[in-house]
Amino acid sequence: MQIKDRQKLLVIVTIAAVALFAADHLIRAPLVSAWNARAAQLTKLHNNLARGQMLVQRERGLRNHWEDMQRKALTNNLSAAEQQVFRAIDSWAQDTGVIVNAVTPQWKHDSDDYITYACRVDASGDINKLSRFLYRAEREPLALRMEAVELSARDKDGQQLSLALQLNGLVLNPLPR
Repeated sequence: MQIKDRQKLLVIVTIAAVALFAADHLIRAPLVSAWNARAAQLTKLHNNLARGQMLVQRERGLRNHWEDMQRKALTNNLSAAEQQVFRAIDSWAQDTGVIVNAVTPQWKHDSDDYITYACRVDASGDINKLSRFLYRAEREPLALRMEAVELSARDKDGQQLSLALQLNGLVLNPLPR
């Protein structure tokens, strides 16, 4: 092979290598990234579809649960809602023999759709009475949630305990202020 032919061959091979490199970066790489993005979007859509089908299957149960929550929510009259909670706490105390030392209420206007009624209950008694009190609070049909429970001893022997209970009540669709 002559030098001229070799130079032509090297030029052709170099141009082909540059063309392949350019084709890789300009054609193949964007196609691969577009393919990967589409695959990720399809996976997301399949997951959304599966979740939607699951929700459709559970619709009746979810609706029943929501209706139950609405029935158990505190009344949308704020003073009547306070009375509901106070009556419930008083009922728990009378049934269990716990002494309620203080009840500290506070309204929280979190949204236009609902209001929460935060209430701290300080009570005292022995372990049996306080455990029954907590059981009654947990079993209350009103929409009350226990946020925090603190127990501490009031004497050296631990026979008298004090309880600090943080409750949150739910008021749906409150009346305008």
